[in-house]
Amino acid sequence: MRNIYITTPIYYVNDNPHIGHAYTSIVCDVLSRYYKMTKNTSVKFLTGTDEHGQKVENAAKINDKKPQEFVDLVSKNFKNLTEILNISNSDFIRTTELRHKKTVKLVWNKLVERKQIYLGKYEGWYSIKDEAFYQEKELIKVDGKFQTQDGTKVEWLKEESYFFKLSNWQNKLLEFYDKNINFIKPSSRRNEVISFVKNGLRDLSVSRTSFNWGIKVPNHSSHVIYVWIDALTNYLSAINYPESFENEDYWRNSIHIIGKDILKFHAIYWPAILMAADLTPPKQIFAHGWWTNEGKKISKSLNNSIDPLRLIDKYGLDQLRYFLLREVTLGQDGDFSEKSFIKRINSDLANNLGNLIQRTLKLLEKHFDNIIPLKISELKNVKILLDTYKLVTTVQPKIENFEYNKALESIFNHIDQLNQFIDNEKPWESIKKNDLSKASETLSTLIECFRVIAVILIPFIPDSAKKILDTLNVDYANINFDKLNIKFCIKKGEKINKVEKLFPRYDE
Repeated sequence: MRNIYITTPIYYVNDNPHIGHAYTSIVCDVLSRYYKMTKNTSVKFLTGTDEHGQKVENAAKINDKKPQEFVDLVSKNFKNLTEILNISNSDFIRTTELRHKKTVKLVWNKLVERKQIYLGKYEGWYSIKDEAFYQEKELIKVDGKFQTQDGTKVEWLKEESYFFKLSNWQNKLLEFYDKNINFIKPSSRRNEVISFVKNGLRDLSVSRTSFNWGIKVPNHSSHVIYVWIDALTNYLSAINYPESFENEDYWRNSIHIIGKDILKFHAIYWPAILMAADLTPPKQIFAHGWWTNEGKKISKSLNNSIDPLRLIDKYGLDQLRYFLLREVTLGQDGDFSEKSFIKRINSDLANNLGNLIQRTLKLLEKHFDNIIPLKISELKNVKILLDTYKLVTTVQPKIENFEYNKALESIFNHIDQLNQFIDNEKPWESIKKNDLSKASETLSTLIECFRVIAVILIPFIPDSAKKILDTLNVDYANINFDKLNIKFCIKKGEKINKVEKLFPRYDE
């Protein structure tokens, strides 16, 4: 049995969820659903909320609420989004949970025992927005003031602090990257990280005394543990480290999927902390890009955030999932516009896939009483069917390599071929000529192709895939990629349900 552990970052609760949160969750969900459909594979899939830190404390004050009361409310928004997106997570963790606090303190104490943490004084640049410390070489000067590359304000901070000996791990990190070539994906991000580490690492300030909302440093309650050590440890908390680390096999196959803005924390700080605590780093970190809105960076000041709930309400969940996964190469930035969104879902989903299924099954309903006329062994023109069976072997490696858009491109190129097949075979003309044998063969072939296509589409557009399978009277439970061959094909004489419109078409 192969065990896989997939995680989103835990989402910071100082604000409401947006398209970036939805995108990360959907990207993880594809991988989770895919692996659940592969032979002898067990999947743990974690998401959750990051609820400590100065930003949260400030946001709670602005909303005239106590921090715990505030995070209880906002965390619900993220949990609701997870449900609305139909995310297949097996766990949802909150950093205010007791199970998490216990693990953070245990990791902290382990670092102390191994002499990886010491008390000192911090003086340097800090961003409240990012909850992050910056070296001056990472900043730019605008109007005489330092800020981050993306325009975030920083302030000079001076306070007593505990430090993690990050500088001790520079060479070991570089050795680790060299031995684990696929640890950071895509390769462009790997190069960024290696370049940063080679430029030199300083010890990391890992506690704060200027606010209270966080996990207290053991035996020194005036200090709060740095929010990123707190947050990153959630991946261990959720698999019961250390009391019941029966999930160690999952950890060896753990995949963190994150936005590129938090790559430094996951690809540098996190493996260094784990190695310092005598723990194994995760297997892989994949950093995806950002979404812009019609060419402009999404920001509060521009009031141009993309609300995933509005898009789902207006167009449908699978339409949103399909566009986000198909439109951009995972790892690169993507640009959202409603016009391109409508064009894509009309072209691929409504016209290409939906219309093909609709017109095929309408012919079956009208002329064959919704009953499959032939068994597979009776078919003569099986090339298109064999090509459909082979499609899974084309798609699987693309999913495992995070090439979701290429996987979908392959699927919909094949759907183009199915459209050409029906246009060439013209079953409506065969029916007019009373040549039901030829029409029977064409329609039976297409129906089996639809079964295979629907199963392959489950990771990407699960609701729509289920509708197709329900229409074909295929049992959705326990379906997997191993059941895509002729042995499990649709049988002669089986009844097909009445076809309903799968994908509406929208005005462009």
